Amino acid sequence: MNSRAAFATSSREGAARATRVVVKIGSSSLAAEDAVAELAADVVALRAKKKSVVIVSSGAIALGLSKLKYKTRPKEIAKLQAAAAAGQSRLMHAYEEAFGKLGASVAQVLLTHADLADRSRANNARAALAELLDAGAVPVLNENDSVAVDEIKFGDNDQLAALVAPLVSADLLVLLSDVDGVLDHEGARVAVIEDARTASALVRPSKKNGVGTGGMSSKVEAARRATLAGAHAIIANARTERVLQRIADGDDVGTLFVPSATRLSARRCWIAFTLRPRGDLVLDAGASAAVKRANKSVLAVGVLGARGDFRAGDAVRIVAHDGSEIGRGLARASAQEVLLLAGKARDGVLVHRDELVVW
Repeated sequence: MNSRAAFATSSREGAARATRVVVKIGSSSLAAEDAVAELAADVVALRAKKKSVVIVSSGAIALGLSKLKYKTRPKEIAKLQAAAAAGQSRLMHAYEEAFGKLGASVAQVLLTHADLADRSRANNARAALAELLDAGAVPVLNENDSVAVDEIKFGDNDQLAALVAPLVSADLLVLLSDVDGVLDHEGARVAVIEDARTASALVRPSKKNGVGTGGMSSKVEAARRATLAGAHAIIANARTERVLQRIADGDDVGTLFVPSATRLSARRCWIAFTLRPRGDLVLDAGASAAVKRANKSVLAVGVLGARGDFRAGDAVRIVAHDGSEIGRGLARASAQEVLLLAGKARDGVLVHRDELVVW
């Protein structure tokens, strides 16, 4: 066995040893006959191997469309919210029925971006999910699309799954799709990706099927975020027989993303990926180099200016003098205060290194 094959085998074994797994399944995958029943059987088999599982499930809007007799997916936000509200109960009934037949219980958890962006509410969600797992239930998460306008318009459950992974301290994220994994330029499946940053070059435009909202690009980004939190990530075909059990056995299934050598703490993941930046801090050349190469705090003396309307404690983009984004962090001053301090206060810390994520 050559070194590359040995690395792939070792990586698969690492994913197989995962004890806490987040599984995301999309609307198009759930549209297949018996999809929920097959997923339930797979999850129960993993639980028999002493693995705890969290499901992030799409499908509420798709189910609600038929329930409300909408012939096509509407564009109006109010109709999408109505479809989500109508379909969520049908979705959970399907999970209740499938898991109940196998002697397992499920619990519905609906989240919005605001729930995870607020530190206190995120901690409450973490505690609730931990209690459900300790009690032996399988949490089934979805975006609360009936009230969360932004999530319907811009979000998808791939990103929710990536945010949930560090929230529950998962060591494996499985993104179930309708393809076998990431494909190379010849259309062959890529078995292992060592650096998730390189995978975006392989992503080709996806064909809209009118059901799901995500695509391979979204899944690759979700996998990258999970690896930065120290988890393995796998993009695999939901229609592969016993797909989760095969992953747990270390089989060569889907595309495996290896955990990053440089890992972010849960707090830094929250800063980098959960919070939405409210503005920019623009640095001069010297400050840009210090932040990028030495992970220094952002000092007022090296700031050229600010954009946006942010307050102390808000997330901001850290932008180099050439316009490129260096990273993200928590501002210690408002935009107005930054404009007064920029280039003047030599010792003023505008973003502390402990609250800064450099790309």
